Amino acid sequence: MTTDYPLLPDRHPQGDFFVCDILDAAPKGDMGSMEHPIFSLSTKPDIRPRRYEHNGVTIEIKPSVDGLATVHDRDILIYCISSLIKGMNDGKEPQQIIRFQAADLLKATNRMTTGRGYNLLKAAMERLAGTRISTNITTGGQEIFETFGLIERARIVRETRDGRMQEVEVKLSDWVFNAIRAQEVLTLSREYFRLRKPLERRIYELARKHCGRQKEWRVSMEVLQKKCGSGSTLREFRRLVMTIAKEDEEYSHMPDYRIRIDDDRDHLLVRSRGTVGAEISEEAKIPSLDPEVYDMARAAAPGWDVHMIEQEWRRWATQAPRNPEMAFLGFCRKWVEQRGRP
Repeated sequence: MTTDYPLLPDRHPQGDFFVCDILDAAPKGDMGSMEHPIFSLSTKPDIRPRRYEHNGVTIEIKPSVDGLATVHDRDILIYCISSLIKGMNDGKEPQQIIRFQAADLLKATNRMTTGRGYNLLKAAMERLAGTRISTNITTGGQEIFETFGLIERARIVRETRDGRMQEVEVKLSDWVFNAIRAQEVLTLSREYFRLRKPLERRIYELARKHCGRQKEWRVSMEVLQKKCGSGSTLREFRRLVMTIAKEDEEYSHMPDYRIRIDDDRDHLLVRSRGTVGAEISEEAKIPSLDPEVYDMARAAAPGWDVHMIEQEWRRWATQAPRNPEMAFLGFCRKWVEQRGRP
């Protein structure tokens, strides 16, 4: 393998790690926040406030003195949410405060476990806590202004003598936590963590959001630049995207999707590799449920067709839970909490 290979090395080879995309869900309204450039593409401190408008909705992202949260900082949120979703799949109630081993996060997100790796993790948590998002969202005919952060706080519970984190506690913001409770998540490829360039990660996110399991998605460079939040000129942005497309044509390194430039050189063409649906269906092979659980499900979701709910649960689940019956009953209770009686 040459040094020009576009993927980072797999630093911690392991089995598939389930990850979820919380930015697929807006806290209120019908606009998925994955469409908006919440995270900075810069690898240097980005103190540039950002304003984004789409279909009458305005979103402002304001940095702290440490700069905006970056695309790589988002790894922390992905790890927290995947852990909570795993628990929900097992019928556990999600908690807004999550505690984990720092080393587990670093390994799961393909980060270095050296002292520098821990220092970068600290800095990432500071940027996530400091970045503020303000938006006007219309619900029920009323325009509501709301300001929130990506995480509310983070603290180190234990620390080794040489200063490395052992146990970390993160309190997720209401915005992120509500997205988890609403089960509005997407599954990402573990290869996402091996993408070197922030722009590659952002393009993959957009492809996952807009192309999904469809065969193809096409977007103009101008719109793509807006969705990526790039501060480059359109000409420079086009050059950067063309470089990624050329590398993908040579190495096929982009997860789940082929990235190409259309003949007019002014559109990005995303084509599915056919791996998204296959991976999800493989993860979610849930065995038949014990017949007795359906009576319990009817009690948990009175008036609802429990077999219809079961179909929705199987479509939503991204991995087989350890206790399918308890997980299904937990899903039924959540179903009623969010929708009430029929």
